[in-house]
Amino acid sequence: MSENNVHSDSHDQHGHGSITKYIVVFVSLCCLTALSFGIANSSIMDTPSIGWISMMAVSCAKALLVILFFMHLIWEANWKYVLTIPATIMSIFLVIMLVPDIGCRTRKYSEQRWQHAPQPQSTVTHDDDDHGHEDEEEEVDSGV
Repeated sequence: MSENNVHSDSHDQHGHGSITKYIVVFVSLCCLTALSFGIANSSIMDTPSIGWISMMAVSCAKALLVILFFMHLIWEANWKYVLTIPATIMSIFLVIMLVPDIGCRTRKYSEQRWQHAPQPQSTVTHDDDDHGHEDEEEEVDSGV
């Protein structure tokens, strides 16, 4: 019976942290969620590149907390690096190889392909007062 007590004592010392650690991580996730909500509804999103970079940074921080604490990777042995580092390198390599392909895909289009390709969308800005209805009224008046 003394062996069981020794085993349980060593298991307790190997624990993954107390409940307070998980509560701190949970509160941090709630704060990061509030931050991403604040960013989404702030003037930062008026500049889309800065807004989306900010949102991605907050999202990556939240993902990191979940991966490290709730998936217990912070307490895993070093073998996790054998799996994650090659996968990360391959992911970065894939993105680097595909971005130029996506950006240059229309350079060698044939005339027939251009006829069936969708037209790029343009952003149209309207005044807040008329909401674009002024053009409709002119069309109705010109038809009468």
